[in-house]
Amino acid sequence: MSSAKEDILARVRAALGPAPRAPEIPRAYRAAGSLSREGIVDRFCETVAEYRATVHRTADAAATVREILGTGKRVGVPKGFADLGLDVVEDDGLSVAELDALDVVVTGSAVAIADTGTIVLVSGEVSGRRALTLVPDHHVCIVLAQDIVPSVPDAVAALRPDAPITLVSGPSATSDIELDRVEGVHGPRVLDVIVVGDRR
Repeated sequence: MSSAKEDILARVRAALGPAPRAPEIPRAYRAAGSLSREGIVDRFCETVAEYRATVHRTADAAATVREILGTGKRVGVPKGFADLGLDVVEDDGLSVAELDALDVVVTGSAVAIADTGTIVLVSGEVSGRRALTLVPDHHVCIVLAQDIVPSVPDAVAALRPDAPITLVSGPSATSDIELDRVEGVHGPRVLDVIVVGDRR
């Protein structure tokens, strides 16, 4: 290095003074398993309802789906989905136009998070593919109580690292335009959540 360059760098270092000490970084992050499971089903239901979703607690998901939907609706389900006791259209690669013609879609879920009221869908037999849950205007999602976890770290720990997931926290909504809440911009306007199982 030339002496002129060394001289310039030395003056810059002198002007800057000693290097600041790196700040202490907090490492007390919430980890999987750090929260109690007590009351998480109730907590999940309360948090989901705050997002303007309708929550149904039941022991019979199929009967509740039929009660919610009534008759005369075009109902889409993932390919191979459990029998709901009504006529359905299975998604075996339905086009966007065919998905848009559905009145409602019924799916299951992989995990649900009590802290945030978030439902985690993993593309596959239970939750279907992402387009199935984003195009129709009404989504009925079945959540098993045993699949509800306390926090986001618990959900991450329960999923495969390469799982193709969609996170659902209430009906689709945005407040981007003049902070006015607009629903249905990029997903269903209506979300019914059916929680099946015990009240832990």
